[in-house]
Order: sequence, then structure tokens, then C-alpha cells
Amino acid sequence: MSLRFLADEDFDNDIVRGLLRRCPTLDIVRVQDVTLWGQPDPVVLEWAAQEGRILLTHDVSTLTAHAIARTPKGLPMPGAFAVSQDILIGQAIEDLLLIAKCSLEGEWEGQVRYLPLR
Repeated sequence: MSLRFLADEDFDNDIVRGLLRRCPTLDIVRVQDVTLWGQPDPVVLEWAAQEGRILLTHDVSTLTAHAIARTPKGLPMPGAFAVSQDILIGQAIEDLLLIAKCSLEGEWEGQVRYLPLR
């Protein structure tokens, strides 16, 4: 797997743990792990872009709006997945593993997608 992920500070840690349990080689870090805790969304998105990491978030309004706004400005945005807080944890894990295993590097550039997939 070549995709790299950054889990936003409000992202469900049960999903992160489940992803790593199912796929220990998955390249995922949390905002808390890279000293971005409490930083504004544009700072988190800039860090993700510099590191080539797709952002995972539950923030379907504010953060996604900032992500979408980067593209017309010519700013890099490796992609973002807004995961509904109503999704079952197991389904979120399955959907994200499918994305990680079946996606090509750069496939999600400039895109914001929403989970669940179905």
C-alpha cells in the first residue's frame, strides 16, 4: 500500500486502531502524534499536503470546506475522506481498507470524498 493517511484530532481512535489491527503496515498517523493538536484546519491541511497524506476526518463542514478551497488556489491537497459519525466502526474500517488497498498513489489529489461508500 502506498497511500499515507493523517487522522484529524477528532477522528475516532477506534477506527485508527482497527485499521492498524487489520493492516499493521498501513501508514497512518494522528494529528496528536505529529504535534498538530489544536492547530487550525488550514495548518493541518498544509502539513498533510507537505507530507503527501490523505486526511481522515469526521468534520464534514469546516475542514472539508478548507480542503475544497485549496484546489482553486493551486495549493496541493492529497485528498480527504469525511467519515460520517453515524457509520459503524467496522464499516468505516472496511471502506478505508478498500480505499487503501485499491487506490493508486495520487488518485485522490484535490478531492474530498464521503464515507460510507455505499
